[in-house]
Amino acid sequence: MELIPSERFKRTTKYVRAIIILTTIGLIILFVLLLSLLMYAKILGPPPLVVPQSTLYYSADGNVIGETDNGQKRYWVGMDAISPQLIKATVAVEDRQFYTHNGFDIKRIGGAILADIRAMSKVQGASTITQQYARNLFLGHDKTWSRKFNEAFYTIRLEMNYSKKEILEGYLNTIYYGHGAYGAQAASQYYFGKDALDLTLAEASMLAGIPKGPSNYSPLDNLEKAKSRQKVVLLAMKNQSYISEKNSTKAQQSPLSLKGEHGTVTHKTAPYFQDAVKQALKSQLHLNDRTIELGGLKVYTTLDESQQDAAERVVSTTIPDSSGIQASIVAMDPSTGEVRALVGGRNYAESPFNRATQAVRQPGSTMKPLLYYSALENGFTPSTTLKSETTTFSFDDGHSSYTPHNYNHQYADGEITMAQAIALSDNIFAVKTHLFLGEKTLVDTAHRFGITAKMAAVPSLALGTSGVRAIEMVNAYSILANGGKKVKPVFIKKVENQKGEVIFAQNKKSEQILDADKAFVMTQMLTGVFDETLNGYTKVTGSTISSQLTRPYAGKSGSTPTDSWMIGYTPKLVAGVWTGYDQGKKIENPAEKSYAKKIWAAYMEKGLQGTPAKSFKETKNVIGVNVNPASGKLATKDCPVSRLTYYVKGTEPVEYCAEHFKGEKPTHLPDEAEQKKTPWYKKVLKPWH
Repeated sequence: MELIPSERFKRTTKYVRAIIILTTIGLIILFVLLLSLLMYAKILGPPPLVVPQSTLYYSADGNVIGETDNGQKRYWVGMDAISPQLIKATVAVEDRQFYTHNGFDIKRIGGAILADIRAMSKVQGASTITQQYARNLFLGHDKTWSRKFNEAFYTIRLEMNYSKKEILEGYLNTIYYGHGAYGAQAASQYYFGKDALDLTLAEASMLAGIPKGPSNYSPLDNLEKAKSRQKVVLLAMKNQSYISEKNSTKAQQSPLSLKGEHGTVTHKTAPYFQDAVKQALKSQLHLNDRTIELGGLKVYTTLDESQQDAAERVVSTTIPDSSGIQASIVAMDPSTGEVRALVGGRNYAESPFNRATQAVRQPGSTMKPLLYYSALENGFTPSTTLKSETTTFSFDDGHSSYTPHNYNHQYADGEITMAQAIALSDNIFAVKTHLFLGEKTLVDTAHRFGITAKMAAVPSLALGTSGVRAIEMVNAYSILANGGKKVKPVFIKKVENQKGEVIFAQNKKSEQILDADKAFVMTQMLTGVFDETLNGYTKVTGSTISSQLTRPYAGKSGSTPTDSWMIGYTPKLVAGVWTGYDQGKKIENPAEKSYAKKIWAAYMEKGLQGTPAKSFKETKNVIGVNVNPASGKLATKDCPVSRLTYYVKGTEPVEYCAEHFKGEKPTHLPDEAEQKKTPWYKKVLKPWH
């Protein structure tokens, strides 16, 4: 039945009213949903802007010496470190309404939809810089509706919580430019071999065109397409009044010098040192591997590049390629513990095992200075004398015995002083002293000196038979060199996170743990190791390298059948060298036995070249007197040899040497009864004296 007009009108009105009501309800729901979305975005607050970035390692000189090696180059720089031309080019070609929209360019979206409808396919993008940044930060590049919704949500959060400058900075630091380069800085270095700040208009316009399709518009892969894209960028810049027609033409015609190489680090400097730095990041800062590798950290290390270069050169030139012997060097600033150079082996590519920080080897006689410091604390002086002769020591209530020997079974003729024992590296004197002090004393002293390795409290410990790490031995000598202040090996001065915030800084406070006067006396005795002779004719252990040394040094060599050491120092630098075979093979070649000393001498001279030669500063409570090295007594004018020797005040000798006396008795020579008095330590050591 046909409806009359009035009924038709009523029904139409009813439908229209229903449509209006439904539309209104829909709009209200949409508004509520949008408002809820905005409120939720506000409640959530700013999304984190943390993205994977390459960690960079800097030397003490401020140069980049290493970086994360994961196939991607990511360096975050501020807007003030990016060329204004690149900033303008990026905005012009990617999002010309960037500074006026709220994250979405509605007009551009509408235009893109119409273009896609006409072409019946997706031919035009409409994503703003903020949307692209949201995608780079939090999402993949799949084309699902859920990804698009999340992109929109993160875009809202970014726009609500960050300034346009912050968003643009983030975009420019995360966008992919091809060839593993993420961000403007990495891309500038790769394509043009320069920092992002130094880009010309021609270079900036070329770079800004690449993100649309890195595989298509890379000038290294397809220069013709890249130039075509550059023209589009320059036109967009001109239309935005960023550049003139003249500058656009000039930039388009300017030749480009392309590099095609990631240039922040062209080679890995000091790889063993860098491994030690990474270990310190884990153990001291408790950072995990991902944070270390991709956290965008800036790690400022203690490495001195010139000293590192000297260390590596000395090792490579001293040990021939044909030798299978290995080597390590550790060099430190004794006042701070800062490691200036470190070599953990002869070839990192062949063996990354770090012999400076990981290998546990017998230190031999380099352990003796720690023993003799303990002796100074227990009443010994540089003039304390003991007999140097083949001696069998009984211990464990007579159930065990130990018979040490000197090198080549050479012994002094009668008694020698402690100063002589150090210079000659006399083993008998060392074991006698060790047993007198008690075997546990040296264990405790070694721990005071920072050595953490487990040590056996046995008679042979005095001769360095318990394994230690090279870096700990060098650190122990640093404590003597700095006058008894506690230090630990330091590899890192400062660490900044990707925001530039300092998350770690070296603590430079020091604690006095040794007696400064006794440390100075010990140091002065160690200078005797480099005398040409001991008494005019006896060669000391450092005489083979003394002619190469041009300044005052203190030090001690050490050897076992499988290990060769040399550790020594000046007031400003301490270094230790170890050489040996990885598998504990005996060192039998005479030339190989000399490598440690030669490397040490050459390194110290090169490492200190150009710096003033400084003597060790005398402490307040010591006194220096000339003594006869053979007797340890005050030298007379008739003594063939005399040496200035230091003592803690009140412990210096008061007797004059009478062995070479001619003529009248010296004024201060004690009478015969006084000379015949037996020192206290000889009474205690009588069974072995």
